[in-house]
Amino acid sequence: MIRIREAILVEGRYDVNTVRQVVDTVVLESGGFRIFNDKEQLKLLRRIASTRGLIVLTDSDGAGFVIRNYLKGALPAGSVKQAYIPDIAGKERRKRHASKEGKLGVEGMRPETIVQALRRAGATFADETAGEKQRPAPITKADLFAWGLSGGPDSARRRAAVLRALDLPSHMTANALLEFINAVGTREEIEAALRNLPQEGD
Repeated sequence: MIRIREAILVEGRYDVNTVRQVVDTVVLESGGFRIFNDKEQLKLLRRIASTRGLIVLTDSDGAGFVIRNYLKGALPAGSVKQAYIPDIAGKERRKRHASKEGKLGVEGMRPETIVQALRRAGATFADETAGEKQRPAPITKADLFAWGLSGGPDSARRRAAVLRALDLPSHMTANALLEFINAVGTREEIEAALRNLPQEGD
């Protein structure tokens, strides 16, 4: 699997699944046009884009370009790269009907087509041999549970306090927090925030 530095933003969950099978990086879902009204998601994207860079990989139809154009003005200049898939007629297997414009979306692309699109966008491909030793172990759901940030009676309160400490959106789920930490955060940041948590009743 190919590893890149930048996070990738796609439109839907099927796109996420497709890209994650090809590239080893954080893959985020815009939710299509929902991104226009989601200020907290936009704040998160700005932070990720300015920290590690963001590649926008939307479908090649008109809707995909509407999302791209919106993000160009909403995200920090110079921190976003645009990856374009080719216009290929057809429909994805799971769909009964083709899209309005009759084009395959990101989820219908072959792995080599996705990699080519990322290369053309200027993605930063990691050196598999040199980078392996320096890569920290990812944070897992088991870590969140051990920290009391998911699965426990006091998890919601503890997670809310950590989100405030890290200046993150207050409505982030445990899964979203996990994704963010592995994208631009560190284990040390979380542990420091946990040490400063107020005790219940304080």
